[in-house]
Amino acid sequence: MSLYFLLGSLTHDGQRMLHGNKNLIGDRTRDLKVPGAEILGQYAVLGRYDFVIMAEADDNDAVARLSLELGMMTGLHLETLPAIPIGFMGDGPPKDPFDEAESVGLTPDFTSESGPGDE
Repeated sequence: MSLYFLLGSLTHDGQRMLHGNKNLIGDRTRDLKVPGAEILGQYAVLGRYDFVIMAEADDNDAVARLSLELGMMTGLHLETLPAIPIGFMGDGPPKDPFDEAESVGLTPDFTSESGPGDE
């Protein structure tokens, strides 16, 4: 599963819904079930966004469904970011097996007693 961060800003409808229910985000996400996606954590934040939601999903389709459902239920406008582990960034992209040189597995026709230069 891949990790995603959903950055949420309340819409006008979301502000009204939150004013009526201070536990709106927690209440609405508690029972949210999207196949192939799971919410790992939710945080209220200060700044450009109102909420950050951490989720795991099998693929982009699953997290897109999660984002759509979550936005409709909570009045959040969501921006979804796939998360890439920092350790991966330092190692470069994974090696393509087709770029690897093949070993032909040759064994020498001589032994160390009768090596080259012993003619």
